[in-house]
Amino acid sequence: MSKAPKYFDRRFSWALLHPKYWLTWLAIGLLVFFAILPAWLRDPIAKGFALVVINIAKKPIHVARANLTTCFPEKSSTEIESLIKQNVQNFVMILLGQAELLVKSKQNIRERVQLHGFEHVQQAQAAEQPIIFIMPHVWGIDYAGLRLNLDLPSMVTMAKAHRNGLFDWFNNRMRSRLGANVYMREAGIRALLSELKQGNSFFYLPDEDLGPEKSVFAPFLGTVKATLPVVGRLASAGNAQVMPLKIGYNQQTRQFDLTVMPAIEPETMQGKLQEAIALNKAVEQVILAYPEQYMWFLRVLRTRPEGESSIY
Repeated sequence: MSKAPKYFDRRFSWALLHPKYWLTWLAIGLLVFFAILPAWLRDPIAKGFALVVINIAKKPIHVARANLTTCFPEKSSTEIESLIKQNVQNFVMILLGQAELLVKSKQNIRERVQLHGFEHVQQAQAAEQPIIFIMPHVWGIDYAGLRLNLDLPSMVTMAKAHRNGLFDWFNNRMRSRLGANVYMREAGIRALLSELKQGNSFFYLPDEDLGPEKSVFAPFLGTVKATLPVVGRLASAGNAQVMPLKIGYNQQTRQFDLTVMPAIEPETMQGKLQEAIALNKAVEQVILAYPEQYMWFLRVLRTRPEGESSIY
């Protein structure tokens, strides 16, 4: 008998009302409150909160500074600090509005996220090929997922479980609101390959540092990065196209701009090193479009070449 798919359970459980979650419920309530506010009112409030975050989030900002200094050695310390300030502002603005993906209408998602380049998706559909969407860890990633899910109802994704069960439930209920399933990471690559063979598309986040095992080092911005070269084999086995996505929040229009980029040519992903190079180039394109909106606080450069000390 085959094992059941390892999806996150988005059903409500009475256990989520346990007193240990009461502070989390309060935080969720605040997120819902801010999500209901119009963006023109919410964004200035978020910028005020960002000043507080910059002063208290010392460890994440240390990581962000190390990442930015290593990835952009040509930038001055003043430019790095400006990027960090913008990064925190965008983080807080997007966080305070994110619950709208759960509590507001589908039409609101369409209006908030302007979709460009969908003709690339339509071309893949005409060829009867599913798509592996490449998107690194950017602040607007959930907006990208829900917006695409409106037009691609059979999409799936994969996420790492959090220690807080209520946060897991809330986050994955939001992500699966339109019917998409969110796999637990334990489901593994086989689960994603199975989805491709059923014609379903999914998100893949290629920028996470998963350690030296099976990873290869490839150029990345101003340094090198340990990259897991698995997408090319997945695409080949599942007859899929690989398309990078970029998304950024426009503070003037108070909308997100989501762009589906042309598919990566399969021949550029032949061999582990070539695939790692192609993946990192795609990630670079996405980051450089909105460098102030990437999750720089992640330890994406944790694994370093032999003999090189940690940047953190």
